[in-house]
Amino acid sequence: FDGRTGRLVARWGGGSFLNPHGLFVDARDHVWVTDIALHQVFEFDRDGKLLRQWGEPGTLGADTAHFNMPTDVAVAPDGSFYVSDGYGNSRILKFSADGKFLLQWGRRGTGPGEFHTPHGVTLDADGRVYVADRENDRVQVFTSDGKFIAQWKSPAIGRPFGIRVGRDGLVYVADGGEPPRVMNRSKLVVLDRAGAVLASIGRFGNQDGQFNLAHDLAVGADGSVVVGEILGRRVQRFRRP
Repeated sequence: FDGRTGRLVARWGGGSFLNPHGLFVDARDHVWVTDIALHQVFEFDRDGKLLRQWGEPGTLGADTAHFNMPTDVAVAPDGSFYVSDGYGNSRILKFSADGKFLLQWGRRGTGPGEFHTPHGVTLDADGRVYVADRENDRVQVFTSDGKFIAQWKSPAIGRPFGIRVGRDGLVYVADGGEPPRVMNRSKLVVLDRAGAVLASIGRFGNQDGQFNLAHDLAVGADGSVVVGEILGRRVQRFRRP
């Protein structure tokens, strides 16, 4: 889509996916996609040509060659990348720029370095790794090699579904609310790198500027924030003041 007008520019990939879930565009404009039904991670060029893929189609697993419903991917400036894996497993995996497995951390649990649905992953300019630990209602922060730094957990942050770091160094979190138990909250939260909440935008609803299960987000080079909603079935773009 055109980022300013929302006009559809091109489309590709029809028939290639079963349930595409995570989306990331790296510095080369390569498009990375996770598919939670195929249990795979894909890298495409900007025109949709498949460049590389990881995981065995339709085959879940917990070893270093398989995923179990991988949710998101984040690519570092050096080309190495991280995968949050995800709905079935509870771990983060790191791969080298040439696609070789390097390391992993995490297991199901509530302690530091443990996860219950690591749903989103992102990096800051210093290489720190931020994970939206959805069912634990928190963000966890790690070094580039998986050492625990901190957790952010508060009602102001809510239940993080999506997470990205902008060029301004701020951390943007999509709070999806608490389905299926309670569905009365959803918002966009802006934090500094110490985890302090700087702004809370929107609330539950279907009107402009409201969210009905905010699921994922992206931050543009101009600072605008794009949020995708599941039940709202739409994408909203917020312009920086």
